[in-house]
Amino acid sequence: MAYTREPLSGSTHGRGIKVAATGTPGTTIHTGQASTTLTDVVTLYATNTDTVTRRLTLEWGGTTAVDDHLIFDLPPKSVVPIVPDLIIRNSLVVKAFCDTANVVSIFGFVNVEA
Repeated sequence: MAYTREPLSGSTHGRGIKVAATGTPGTTIHTGQASTTLTDVVTLYATNTDTVTRRLTLEWGGTTAVDDHLIFDLPPKSVVPIVPDLIIRNSLVVKAFCDTANVVSIFGFVNVEA
């Protein structure tokens, strides 16, 4: 298998993605390849620019089942690794929402299987 490193599909040229949503469905972070066999390996970091801890919820491939939610409490003025190489495929979408709009940004990359 060969992989290439690419920006997240929700990013502009690798820049951070500001989490504007405060509930489901969240802000789009990345959409997996439209394939049931080719895999995207996603790595994400979150930064909280606020002065208090903020709760971030990632919706991994779905928005209604709590089993699709990854929940993080982000300390203030920090950058935190949140997703170390989880996979997604078949056009499923990674979305994010936060308890306060526009104080958390998501950075990262995807290793795309070719």
